[in-house]
Amino acid sequence: MVKAVLRGLAAALVVLSATVSSPAHAAETLPLSEAVDILPLGTESRDGYSREKFRHWNAGDDPADGCNTRAEVLLHEAVEPPGIGPNCRQTGGSWWSYYDDVLVEAASGLDIDHMVPLAEAWDSGASAWTAQRRERYANDQGQEASLVAVTARSNRSKADQDPAQWLPPAADAHCRYAAEWVGTKLRWTLTADETELAALRELAVDCPLQTVQYELAP
Repeated sequence: MVKAVLRGLAAALVVLSATVSSPAHAAETLPLSEAVDILPLGTESRDGYSREKFRHWNAGDDPADGCNTRAEVLLHEAVEPPGIGPNCRQTGGSWWSYYDDVLVEAASGLDIDHMVPLAEAWDSGASAWTAQRRERYANDQGQEASLVAVTARSNRSKADQDPAQWLPPAADAHCRYAAEWVGTKLRWTLTADETELAALRELAVDCPLQTVQYELAP
């Protein structure tokens, strides 16, 4: 009898431990201006940065599908689904690059952009993360805004710049872009510097109806 009770208590403790160590985070929706206001202020530093410290692209959300993260994002964002060949090779299909309002009809013309670039993430707090957390960040499909399929031209124009230095060529995309940038930083608890915050506040004034949706990364 005593052993049965002890086994029951042990099982309960295991369940409680799992619950405490893996809390559920509800998704948040805020006006852009309010979301910008809760971004933590920080001083950026690129000391020690290397792109190789963010492993990507890994096997993606579904390792059994034979597609890496890049390919999975392309499949998810396709306007017209591509054909899938061996090794997840994609043929045909079409995608809309919202940065520059362009329809792309070949996957080879697209980059998968990290909404907050890897170097910017490093500057803003990822330098203190474990290698495993940086890998999760670099392959994050848990929030659609984290990774976005856009023209290679627009992605390379953006490079590692923040919204104080670069905005999408399509002016109609600025509000969405600001919201997705802020949502990604909030999801991963990344900081913003003074010039970045100032630029985001200006964008929030110009985008009074824009909301930000985010969920804290596990």
